[in-house]
Amino acid sequence: MTAEQSRTVAVPPSPGVPALLDFEARQPWGSPAKEHAILVDLGMRPARYYQLLNAAIQTREALEHDPELTHRLLRLRATLIAQRATTRPTQETA
Repeated sequence: MTAEQSRTVAVPPSPGVPALLDFEARQPWGSPAKEHAILVDLGMRPARYYQLLNAAIQTREALEHDPELTHRLLRLRATLIAQRATTRPTQETA
């Protein structure tokens, strides 16, 4: 084994769009056990899962695989973005 080969880290492949959507359909939003299931079933941290899911719902493949779930997730994302835009931290002045 060369020094270059010993420095490479094996990264598990990311699940595809259908796998992400199927997982999301099985694990309801806000479920307390969802983060644990992401770690155990998908082998990734929840933050990475949500990054991949966010990218996945923007694809044609997602719309073709599960249009109802994809549209629901897009609406949820739009609502959360709108809430963040209107809920800004207040600065207290002395």
